[in-house]
Amino acid sequence: MLSFFWLRCLLKMVKGNIIVPEDILSFCCNGLQGSTSPPRAREPEEREEAPGAMASPSPARNPTEVQMSQLVLPCHTNHRGELSTGQLLKWIDTAACLSAERHAGCPCVTASMDDIYFEHTISQPSVSPAGQRDGRSGVGVGQVVNIKAKVNRAFNSSMEVGIQVSYEDLCSGKHCSICKAYATFVAQGSLGSKVRLEPLTPQTEEEKIEYSIAAERRRMRLVHKDTLKDLLTSSPQETERETRDGSEAVPAERTRVESVELVLPPHANHQGNTFGGQIMAWMENVATIAASRLCHAHPTLRAIEMFHFRGPSQVGDRLVLKAIVNNAFKNSMEVGVSAEAYGQEMSISRRHINSAFMTFVVLDEEGHPRTLPMVAPEPGDGERRYREASARKKIRLDRKYVVSCKQTEVPLSVPWDQSNKVYLSYNNVSALKMLVAKANWVLAREKEKVRMYTLEEDKFLSFRIEMSVCITASRAFSLLSNLRRRHEWDSHYVSAELVQKVDDDDMIYHVVSQKLRSEKKPQDFVILASRRKPCSKGDPYVVAFRSVTLPTHPARAEFTRGETLCSGFCIWPESEEMSKVAYYNQAMPGYLNYVTTNVAGLSSDICSTFEACEKFLLKNKHDLISRLQDF
Repeated sequence: MLSFFWLRCLLKMVKGNIIVPEDILSFCCNGLQGSTSPPRAREPEEREEAPGAMASPSPARNPTEVQMSQLVLPCHTNHRGELSTGQLLKWIDTAACLSAERHAGCPCVTASMDDIYFEHTISQPSVSPAGQRDGRSGVGVGQVVNIKAKVNRAFNSSMEVGIQVSYEDLCSGKHCSICKAYATFVAQGSLGSKVRLEPLTPQTEEEKIEYSIAAERRRMRLVHKDTLKDLLTSSPQETERETRDGSEAVPAERTRVESVELVLPPHANHQGNTFGGQIMAWMENVATIAASRLCHAHPTLRAIEMFHFRGPSQVGDRLVLKAIVNNAFKNSMEVGVSAEAYGQEMSISRRHINSAFMTFVVLDEEGHPRTLPMVAPEPGDGERRYREASARKKIRLDRKYVVSCKQTEVPLSVPWDQSNKVYLSYNNVSALKMLVAKANWVLAREKEKVRMYTLEEDKFLSFRIEMSVCITASRAFSLLSNLRRRHEWDSHYVSAELVQKVDDDDMIYHVVSQKLRSEKKPQDFVILASRRKPCSKGDPYVVAFRSVTLPTHPARAEFTRGETLCSGFCIWPESEEMSKVAYYNQAMPGYLNYVTTNVAGLSSDICSTFEACEKFLLKNKHDLISRLQDF
């Protein structure tokens, strides 16, 4: 299908007929970027309706959506007048559970809560001598916390619920985001048996994007432990201690906290189990105490790394909550916390029911993080926790850098290493899925089997080229995901060398393209190719491409290093022997005006490339030897 090399070639073709500044043309050719979609063009009879128009009914509200508004009362705040994080976790878990049960139609239990990054605290507003509220402070007692939760996707017996939390200052009308979170719930039938869930059908563009990416987030959760293990294996076994002038290391044992709670009826949910939000609140409480013992100050919780519920507890159980500072960095510390349950005072065995890692900071009067004391870990398990905390910090930073940044802020080629490989793969696939889920694609050209669509949005111009081919979707997926065979149908490829096989789904290639007549040397690319099979019926096969950098393959003098951020294939089965194959590419501005007005004249080469691709797929669909050569 159409490649980033082909688009660069097309831009060169129009240079002779259209007046384009050389610097813009160079940028367009060498700076193709990607973003992030079911491929469907708006039909001629469809009209885009203005938001809130009275003439037409508003779109149906998602039936799983739950909205909760809570007035912050004194009993909800801590000693500093801030809304207690534990109380907030209770509200989040309640709203998410209600949303999950709306879809399941039966009781649901919390399986996990993904990483939560708190953007703001909710604090008691300060008042000036004149009685004026200090707008620089947060909001506190008397203000409102708004929580919206809805099911993003249902799998077999589990579902992902997306939660958005914001606060509202009733006096000023100010709204501000607190955090976002993703929770996984499991539907339970009688006697605790799992219930098979009905699939969820997304309606809006936002829902389609969340639905599509939910499968990637699920995959990322499942491999998190392996990612940490791989990073620890590749790092030095000896613990490296950070040194800070004038500070003495605090033994980690001094920060240890152990507390017991008796589960009473008010702590139970409507099923009789201990309320997950209550367990999270208790865990946050002991973690805060542990952090305070290190810094001798009141710490602020900044992030929570995945609550993982391993089993239930009931009314009458005793919960033992343990916390200790695993490692202290310059401006933050990680506290490990766990919860164990047992039924009777004399019971010997304890059930490990939950664990999490929380990151705290200590802020000075101006709101800046203070430098923290160092931690001296205990021998044995303490050393292991110390090293794991350093690995988790690196993973958090890489994940935030790769996943959380806005697309326009992410550099084209991100360095690849063991710590960020999962998140680069996630970003690669989710960016393409987001592009596929976009609405408002416009049919720009149709020639026989090949259809070309464009989408102009913000700073990007996106292309979609699709056709139907008489081949099974799985076979087309296997052939098109192997870049080593791309040159057999795409004349712009010279070679594609497999540099590294990350795993069965992710490969890194060094690709060399043909030299155009107007250029002195060919371009080369270091490409991460991530492929995914359908997670459930109706999902496409996905092959996503993005640029990365490798120390083993720096830019070389004989090539011009090219980059791409988002491109790839989606393949939908139309029948047992027919598939719809679509290629997507997203490009930066600079040529929006002239490409959109000349796309008809440029599309002949697109058709030729697609025809060559179709011949390649048909030629090899029954080739057993080539099947054995595919990875």
